[in-house]
Amino acid sequence: MTTHPLQESTLVFIGSGTMAQGIIHALLDSEVSPGQIIASDPLAEQRRMLQTNYQVRVTDDNSAAVGEADVVILSVKPQVLPAVLDELHGGIRPDALVLSIVAGMSISTISDGLDHPAVVRTMPNTPAQIGEGMTVWTAAPAVSEMQRAQARAILQAMGKEMYVDYPDALDMATAVSGTGPTYVFLLMEALVDAAVHLGFSRREARLLVIQTVLGSVKFAQQSELHLAQLRNMVTSPGGTSAEAIYQMEKGSLRTVLSKGVWAAYQKSRLLGKRVQEPLESPLKVDDMD
Repeated sequence: MTTHPLQESTLVFIGSGTMAQGIIHALLDSEVSPGQIIASDPLAEQRRMLQTNYQVRVTDDNSAAVGEADVVILSVKPQVLPAVLDELHGGIRPDALVLSIVAGMSISTISDGLDHPAVVRTMPNTPAQIGEGMTVWTAAPAVSEMQRAQARAILQAMGKEMYVDYPDALDMATAVSGTGPTYVFLLMEALVDAAVHLGFSRREARLLVIQTVLGSVKFAQQSELHLAQLRNMVTSPGGTSAEAIYQMEKGSLRTVLSKGVWAAYQKSRLLGKRVQEPLESPLKVDDMD
């Protein structure tokens, strides 16, 4: 029988906000037991909630917690990370894996800050909280095959994962899949408002929109056709879809979305303080008018 990569491993969460709780929930639904998890948080109320809801071990002492860790999950906000790196510098066991979900922070920033070479950088998204996430990740050269298997087991508990071997892909993923649920929710919100404007109740509109989006996603997932082909399947010449698409294209929907993704990419790089010069947008000047 194959041994699970996380069997008997101790996983320590530094920071236990919404995303960390989602990962904990996903892990407990896999093959990880509550006794394997330590969640560190400075707030007593947060620690009580974690203990009550997940029965995991809790602490407010980051340094003591990582001393037990086989895997350290950094799940703090980017602006908090420098202080955490200073606090944990040199304190992580040499054989431990560090897995970061901190947006915009490069492997070198984390590795240098901790004086620890085995670092995995990931970019999950919010659907990971229900096991339907999409996580892009990469690993430092010092990460062993066993540690990669540990990282993959954590990420697969959250949904789908994709490994990349070029670090800039993490900032790109932040702008596409990491921030992507925001774009989808905004689109859904706009559709609900449009349906209410037509005369549906907000409850009816919400049901119509959620099921339409869900069904469309599942249909696209099961189909091998290009997305444009799927769109053409429901776009009859001179029909309602054609008229709606004409108005959306006239309003530069694609360009606005592309601008948003590019802005999110820039912000991700800025969070990691990796931008030394202004970035040149791939959009044409005419598109920016």
